[in-house]
Amino acid sequence: MNCRVVVEAAVPVYDVASADEAVRIAISKTGEMLNPDLNYVEINMGDRHCPHCGETLEPAFLAADESLVALELEMTVFNVERDEHAARIARKEIGQRLENIPLDVLEIEEIPEESDETTEDESSSAESEADADDPPSDQSADESDDVLPEFEELIDE
Repeated sequence: MNCRVVVEAAVPVYDVASADEAVRIAISKTGEMLNPDLNYVEINMGDRHCPHCGETLEPAFLAADESLVALELEMTVFNVERDEHAARIARKEIGQRLENIPLDVLEIEEIPEESDETTEDESSSAESEADADDPPSDQSADESDDVLPEFEELIDE
């Protein structure tokens, strides 16, 4: 089973003037820590919502020229047994590179595996169509008896 795992990271950024600048720096900082070992991890801005009214907030919380930025790190984990197994692998792989950055698993989605069943179904349907085009075996046996003597007669002449 293959899974897509989304992990939320709280990335601290220092000496910033705006939330946009904090997000850009956090993405850059996270990318530097993950690359080149984990260049397949996608880095996105996280979604924050007000706990009281549910209003969408900026992904960066800014106070005293310091910021805490919510980022979503997405990676695909292959050949896992369960969702929990995929979450542990993703947290371990990402957590080893992002020191002192808290991580929380947001979403685990199983990726449907492409199997050979579709190709088997297509080949069996193609065979059944080919069988429908062939004449019944009774007629072909009678025709073969008629054709062979005529052919032999042509050779003898």
